[in-house]
Parts: sequence; C-alpha cells; structure tokens
Amino acid sequence: MAEIALHATSKERRHFEDLADLYAIVKATEHLEKAYARDAIDADEYTKACMKLLSQFKSTESALTGVDVEAFIRTYSLDAPRAVDRLIRAGVPATTLHKQSDTAGSNSAVRVAETVQFFITVMDAVKLEQKAVDEIHPLMSDLMDSLTRVQGLPASFEPSELVEKWLKKLNSMRAVDELSDDDCRDLSFDLEKGYSGFHRFLKAQEK
Repeated sequence: MAEIALHATSKERRHFEDLADLYAIVKATEHLEKAYARDAIDADEYTKACMKLLSQFKSTESALTGVDVEAFIRTYSLDAPRAVDRLIRAGVPATTLHKQSDTAGSNSAVRVAETVQFFITVMDAVKLEQKAVDEIHPLMSDLMDSLTRVQGLPASFEPSELVEKWLKKLNSMRAVDELSDDDCRDLSFDLEKGYSGFHRFLKAQEK
C-alpha cells in the first residue's frame, strides 16, 4: 500500500512542522504553569523555562502566518487554559507580573536605579521611533520585572498597571507587527506618567 503524504511541497512540510512545534509549545507551557502553581519548580527555574517557551512561541507564531492560535487549540481539543493565558494573554512569566522577593534587597539603590534606567530605555526607544513589537516588548518586560521586585509598592500601583496594559497589548500582536503612530504617542504618554508616579513613590518612601 502506498504511503499517503501529508504534504506535497517543502513549504507544506514546514507548515506542518510549525504546527507540530506549536502543539508541543502549548503542551509544555501548560505543564510548566501547573508545576509552578503547585510549587513543584522554583521561581528562577520557572522564569527561565517560561521565557524560553515564550520566545519559541513568538517565533513559531510568526512563521504560521494566518493561523489563529486559539482556534488551533480548540480544533485539536487542547485543554490548556494556563498556556493560553501565559502565551496569548500575558506574554511574560507570572514572576514578571507579580511581586517577587529579592534576596539582594528590592529597595536597594541598585534596584531603584535599575528600574529608573529601564523606564528611560523604553522612553528613549519610543522617541527614536522604534515601533516593532519584537523591539519594544523585551524592554517593557524588563521594566515590569524590575518594578515587581521593588518592595513596598501598593497593591494597586498605577505605573505597574500601565506597563502591564501595554505588555498585554504588545503580546496580542505578532512579533513582526509595528505600533501605529497613535499607539506610540499613547505609549510615550503612559511611560512618562508611570515614570513620574514611580518617582513620587520613591519620594514618599524617604519621608
């Protein structure tokens, strides 16, 4: 009996390989999120593994032009709600969005200086008209990660909320997409607002 080929061309073969990669990434992310929720993996190991999966996901998603990832998950009956939230909604590890303990001392001069520098780096990037998602998203992720390591932040802290809002927007876009001019103006405004809010927090801590 002759074999039935899944693909007739090398392009079709790459497409099926990318779909297989996407399936594996979703399953792996779901297992990782469950392990982290059950304290079966420490924060550093989780963050490293999650960042790798997020990077692989973005690369695979870019290759699969025209594929709706959520529709793919439904079609193949993938029970992966945690993976959907991490890969499609958040776009960053849980440790980036939520407050973390910092053995080096979160409110040290080094931590504060780092956070200030991340704010400045992103604001400069926007002023230099960097619009590509794959340029802005890593900078915003670094900023969010640094912010969550600062101790004493209130539960509802506007600078963190503004950064998280933009991370989610960026993650809803493909890596090759670019922010519109209006988006860049809005992002610049929110970053300036967040930067000022962070400085007000620091001054209040000195009293």
